[in-house]
Amino acid sequence: MATDRRRAILEGAARVIARHGVRGLRMETLAAEAGVSTALVYYHFKDRAGTLRHTLEFISDRADRYTCDGDDTTGPRDARQELEQSLLLEFQDVPEVRENSIAWGELRASAVFEPELRGDLARATLTWIHDVADLLGRVRPTAPAPALAASAERLTGLLEGLSTRWLSGALPLPHAHELVREAVSVEIERLSR
Repeated sequence: MATDRRRAILEGAARVIARHGVRGLRMETLAAEAGVSTALVYYHFKDRAGTLRHTLEFISDRADRYTCDGDDTTGPRDARQELEQSLLLEFQDVPEVRENSIAWGELRASAVFEPELRGDLARATLTWIHDVADLLGRVRPTAPAPALAASAERLTGLLEGLSTRWLSGALPLPHAHELVREAVSVEIERLSR
């Protein structure tokens, strides 16, 4: 029961942040969104900073689920297809994915002004870069680790920028997918030199 409530609070926090930004996250608003008491929010997360840290972790875990677990109906994929699919799944016109992407962008932007978010955001970003570098390493197993990390950093940075444009309506979804595929091709070619 407590786990269900904790999850409801984290889902509510992601929704509130996606709709109102980090500055709009008030414990009373969050409690109402999650359908729990304000005291229960404080019980689970202690304070606003703790709530933000756990929400960042929650949206990172949720992104891992929809990008790594993905859709297995297409059958086995090679390493390049797995890499592309993992990155393309960041751009789905599905409420959970849109909400996650918006909340991630809000948390990233807020870290400029809220130093307590910086360390957690940096760790989450490094985990993402590491995961993409691992996928790139499966495509180009002889590429040196620093080159794989640099390629992963470029790809994840590009995805964050494209995500902002897609979510704001400045970039159609099919074009975002095309740009991601082209970027993957460029990085794989660069790693084969």
